[in-house]
Amino acid sequence: MGSVHHTAAAKMGGDVQSVLRFLASLPKAELHLHIEGTLEPELMFELAQRNHALDSLPCKTLQEMKAAYNFQDLQSFLNLYYAGCAVLRTDQDFYDLTMAYLRRAKADNVVHTEIFFDPQTHTQRGVPLKCVIEGIHRAQEEGQRTLGITSCLILSFLRDLGPEAAMQTLNEAEPFLGHITGVGLDSCELGFPPGVFQEVFQKAKTLGLKRVAHAGEEGPAQYIWEALQKLDVQRIDHGVKCLEDRKLIESLEASEMPLTVCPLSNLELKVYSGELEKRMSELLSTDLCITINSDDPAYFGGYLNQNYLWLIQNLGLDSQRVVDLHANSFRASFLSQDAKTQHCEALAAAYKQAA
Repeated sequence: MGSVHHTAAAKMGGDVQSVLRFLASLPKAELHLHIEGTLEPELMFELAQRNHALDSLPCKTLQEMKAAYNFQDLQSFLNLYYAGCAVLRTDQDFYDLTMAYLRRAKADNVVHTEIFFDPQTHTQRGVPLKCVIEGIHRAQEEGQRTLGITSCLILSFLRDLGPEAAMQTLNEAEPFLGHITGVGLDSCELGFPPGVFQEVFQKAKTLGLKRVAHAGEEGPAQYIWEALQKLDVQRIDHGVKCLEDRKLIESLEASEMPLTVCPLSNLELKVYSGELEKRMSELLSTDLCITINSDDPAYFGGYLNQNYLWLIQNLGLDSQRVVDLHANSFRASFLSQDAKTQHCEALAAAYKQAA
């Protein structure tokens, strides 16, 4: 952590391919990834054809779909995101979706990932929760066996559907807790403060589940305070609006509370529109526990290494700072302490070899 460095070219070579080779050499973890947000247009159309669901798509061709990825804000993105989810109908669909992400993550040398999924997006369409979880879990098992990627699953509540619907979803998920590590809170943030979900998160804690929440992406810094104080979260997802509150930054630094920051997502959704580079530089100049993630990479133009590349190109991070951010992700994960230590040692060895 600490100040941003500005010698990327000297440390990693001046061209993009050199930087990407350096990034690919480093093992990494991803902690903020929505599996539905990895649905590439090609797979979307393939699943729509398989399920005779072409009429459910908002666009009729790949070209139209790609052109539609011009979002004005979080809600305009979510409208397209939920429409694309309509092609996901069987456990095989969720397996194929998850395996496609894991194979792409392998190319970025991701060795551990903590995957969000939105059960309500599917159950309200009549897709059984069992189908969703078992399809994803089957891919997780294969991903560990064939790709060497460990993963855990985080059930996210759609905040705009309210706390009663969230509690119902948590109750329905109890038979599958062996496949679920934690709960989260996502979807449209403005007007849906974290505090109204306090009872749901208290129950999740009693069930032994980890707790995270989207806060301070488009919503104010106050939402981050609420997530900490009322939901007892162990990570803040996004959290970039903490810059609006110096006392909040000091509290987050003191507690070493991780933030799962998603640069390309913030860029595409126009968070801090016009001054994202400045704000991201401010964020990385604090002593906050920042982790870098891709959020919804199929929609936002880049998987994990592309997010690091953007930071290097726009903020001039040097190689040591990049490695520090990688280490933050392992330390902030829900892995065991022994696994965290092993991954950090492997990261250090890879960096030494690449230097």
